Amino acid sequence: MTGKADLVESVLGGKRLALARLLTLVENNAPEGQAALDQLFAHTGRAHLIGVTGSPGSGKSSLVNQLALALRNPVDGQPARSVAIVAVDPTSPFTGGAVLGDRVRMRDLSGDPGIFIRSMASRGALGGLARATAGIVQALDAAGFDIVLVETVGAGQSEVDIARLAHTTLVIEAPGMGDDIQAIKAGILEIADILVINKADHPGVDSTVRALRAMLELGHPTHQVPAGSPTPLWIPPVLQTIATKAEGIRAVVEAIDAHARHLRETGAWQLRERSRLLAELEVLVQAELTAHWREALPPEALAAALVELETRRISPYQAAKHLVSLQPEAPIH
Repeated sequence: MTGKADLVESVLGGKRLALARLLTLVENNAPEGQAALDQLFAHTGRAHLIGVTGSPGSGKSSLVNQLALALRNPVDGQPARSVAIVAVDPTSPFTGGAVLGDRVRMRDLSGDPGIFIRSMASRGALGGLARATAGIVQALDAAGFDIVLVETVGAGQSEVDIARLAHTTLVIEAPGMGDDIQAIKAGILEIADILVINKADHPGVDSTVRALRAMLELGHPTHQVPAGSPTPLWIPPVLQTIATKAEGIRAVVEAIDAHARHLRETGAWQLRERSRLLAELEVLVQAELTAHWREALPPEALAAALVELETRRISPYQAAKHLVSLQPEAPIH
């Protein structure tokens, strides 16, 4: 008990070593980590959670680095904000750990006490988001970070899952990669709060901008919003950046702040927070139910069901329905 209390107090007190230890416990689904999260939950709800997704090769990592630097070095007398970065990397097939790690980012962001970086392996989780990501974000929120940036792997249509975690979702595209069409196919535009075309010095940027803006106009028809509507429609801005040269970054920060103001002024912040918590609750309930079901299921019942499947005597749906309702002593049929 004392160790758990010390861990919680240390995290709340801004101790980085304790925070790193907690994140490891959470990622490994250790009971001590979950117990600490339970106590820390009352201290959450203050951070602005920002998801960053997009196709591989669009320069997400470089853009995230520049956003962190801009948030730490604001202009016009604005206060510097503390930033935590969660990079969900592809999983190593050999070690199960994050392939990329923190090494690339540390060169630009090292030494700043207001920046904390954590890489975690996706472990094949749907959408590139590890199941522990919500817990990691919760711990960083409780630790007092103003901004939590979650960068996803950026592969596959399931990247829309980031919208369930974030208050603001950035979708990063790049010209000349067919990303505008891929984004449309994947439904990415439906979850984008801010669209960023990175590598804007590459050929084809104008056509990419036109394609994305045309799709946004179709997806967000302002003429359908009633005059005098109490909830103005947020139209995702299309911004251009060259992250390697730190160009256009301030405009992205301004758009992030504008979106946060919009959410709070319209009451949408509370709606997104409720939706986010509901999505997290459903995932946890599903995990708990699955764990209890596996514990109660006799191993021979699962083996028998697999035999029935392999011989095509029952369908996967029939097998699943049977196993869910199966009493420990009931035979497969």
